[in-house]
Amino acid sequence: MPLIPRSSYYTKDYRQTAALIRARQPFLIKNIFTGVGIATFAISVYAFTIKAVAQDDFSDVQVPNAPEQPPHTPHTGVLKAAPEVAGRQ
Repeated sequence: MPLIPRSSYYTKDYRQTAALIRARQPFLIKNIFTGVGIATFAISVYAFTIKAVAQDDFSDVQVPNAPEQPPHTPHTGVLKAAPEVAGRQ
C-alpha cells in the first residue's frame, strides 16, 4: 500500500484526467493574464533599470592614474635542492 494515496485527477502514468481539465478550465484565462502581467512587470523593471544606469554621467569623476609598478627583480631566494636518490650517480 502506498504511503500517499494516488489522486483521482491523474491516471497511472500521471496524465491529467478529464475531470482535472474541467476543474482548471475556469481559471485558465485568469492565470494567463496574471502570468502575462507578472512577466510584463519584470521586463519593464529590467528595462527601466538598464535605461537608468545608461544615463549615468561619470565625466565629473576623476579617475586616478594607474599606480607605478616597481621594476621586476629576479628571484634571489635560495632554492632547496632535490634530495639525492641513493645508488644513483
